[in-house]
Amino acid sequence: MTRSKFDHPPHTTPRREVWFESDGARLFALDVGQGHPVVFLHGGLADHRAALFRVAKLADTHRLLCPDLRGSGRSIHTGPLSWDRLADDVAALLGHLGVEHAVIGGTSMGSAVALRVALRHPRLLRGLILMSPLYPGAERPMAEAVTAALRAMGEAGERALEQGVESLRPLFERLPSPVRDVALEMMLGFDAGSVAASTRFLARREQPMHSVRELESFDVPVMVLPGIDPQHPAEVAELYLRHLRHPVRVELTSPDMLERVERFCRELDGRPSR
Repeated sequence: MTRSKFDHPPHTTPRREVWFESDGARLFALDVGQGHPVVFLHGGLADHRAALFRVAKLADTHRLLCPDLRGSGRSIHTGPLSWDRLADDVAALLGHLGVEHAVIGGTSMGSAVALRVALRHPRLLRGLILMSPLYPGAERPMAEAVTAALRAMGEAGERALEQGVESLRPLFERLPSPVRDVALEMMLGFDAGSVAASTRFLARREQPMHSVRELESFDVPVMVLPGIDPQHPAEVAELYLRHLRHPVRVELTSPDMLERVERFCRELDGRPSR
């Protein structure tokens, strides 16, 4: 695999490509580093490189597992998607690797998949990291900026299916650097059919939980990093924090954010799931 210029782990850090089967699909993940496992999931219209861009430093001290979610990156899938299916894929990855427990986290859409894993497979969890969450639960309305962004992603996916993935370029070129550079690099490897499948799913605006009260069942520490843009309303994160039993709040803009995430994971090393 060609290394991305945005990968943080040094050349000496062990890096393994993982291919595994889940519910009829052949899925991809990158396995970086050594130590207690941490799974980190990318957001929509992205792949494992977006997860590395966020938290690659964790591979200095932990075994960092960054899958391409079904319908993203190298995990080609053009059929229907659901939160349960995406959560089960994460469980299948851990089962394939013989990992019994892990800290599981994600950003944006990936935080919703992590949340669904926690609800559906609580035995796998040592802790949870929810970065830039956007889903308040099906009993609450989503912010208009969120629904508009998800609708735009659905429209972009249909264009990609008709015109090819290069049609996504204007969407990504509006992003600030260096996020824009990461996004454009990822775009070149996208499969148009998978892009259409994943963005159709997002455009349906289905939520990973019915009620935010479901968070009260989590008996593990949960780190919440509120979003900093209208598409990831900080109010959603604050709602989560009010319903969690063991919350840890960290600002995305904090200069020691990555150090605090690493410390959170380190404090959970060896802790069994509940």
